[in-house]
Amino acid sequence: MNTNQTRRDWNARQRPVISPARRGPVTQRRSRKGLIIPLLVAVLVLPVVFAGWLWFHVDSSVRRIDAFPDYPGRPEATAGTNWLVVGSDSREGLDPETAAGLHVGDADGQRTDTILVAHLPDNSTTPTLISLPRDSRVPVPGQGRTMINEAFAVGGPRLLAQTVEQATGLRIDHYAEVGFGGFAGLVDAVGGVEMCLDQEMHDVKTGQTLRAGCQTLNGPDALTFVRMRYSDATPRSDLDRVANQRKFIGALAAEASSITTLINPFRAYALADEGASALTMLDSDGPGDLLSLGRAMRGTSSGGVVTTTVPVTDAKAHQWDREKALRLFKAMETDDPVPEDLIVN
Repeated sequence: MNTNQTRRDWNARQRPVISPARRGPVTQRRSRKGLIIPLLVAVLVLPVVFAGWLWFHVDSSVRRIDAFPDYPGRPEATAGTNWLVVGSDSREGLDPETAAGLHVGDADGQRTDTILVAHLPDNSTTPTLISLPRDSRVPVPGQGRTMINEAFAVGGPRLLAQTVEQATGLRIDHYAEVGFGGFAGLVDAVGGVEMCLDQEMHDVKTGQTLRAGCQTLNGPDALTFVRMRYSDATPRSDLDRVANQRKFIGALAAEASSITTLINPFRAYALADEGASALTMLDSDGPGDLLSLGRAMRGTSSGGVVTTTVPVTDAKAHQWDREKALRLFKAMETDDPVPEDLIVN
């Protein structure tokens, strides 16, 4: 007999037999372990990769404008950070069918439907969101004393920023602008924004109606809400409109930063994509600046942000109450709480 064959037969007889029943659990445990590790890696790594890609997508897609130029007498930087937030009535990029669906008409050029100054303090003072009515008469460089809206129509963001800085004494650090289509797209990207209306709102100029009660406003309805001033529900016209704008911006910021939006990759992508295509910012601004603004403004609807309109002396909001306005801007300049008598909504 072959010696090697004899040795193999002997070794086979001496080797303990392991039944399938004994071998199964070990194999299964190893198999599960082999699956768990890749799953853990995917759970931990993929969200980071996705967030990084979204960050790059927003940063590379946002429209940019040149940084605000220096000019003689420009206010010095003080405490906190100031944003100029502008809602433009520009129809750029809207086809006739889309413009009709948004009920925005077909006016040429661009004006400001919304002018807001957001102050983010360096200390524990509550952030502040101030509306500047677009028909306010202020000195506009090169145009004399005229409506603040004229600054944007004539000279765009640069002239508007200079006008706001000289009228308020506040240095503007950041800029964000969104047009009609972009605003509606942002609202739809978060699945709509819930608003509770005390009474029906019917705009006699556009014919649009929003029913009373709590409801989720889609993009076109949200645009109707923030623009409406010819209605029984807005007897103070532009003063009521700017108050509604602040209320809605707070609700939109809260919805955009909600956990249901952030953990939903489809909604997060839609928001980032719409935001990138809707926004115009400074060359020096990026997604991190936007996140800081959004985190601060999400407290608007819950009282975590002081909201008010610059004090005015007439119902049409043409003239500022200079003494009260200076007190308001001084509080923002020094990161002090806004005096209670200056808070009007």
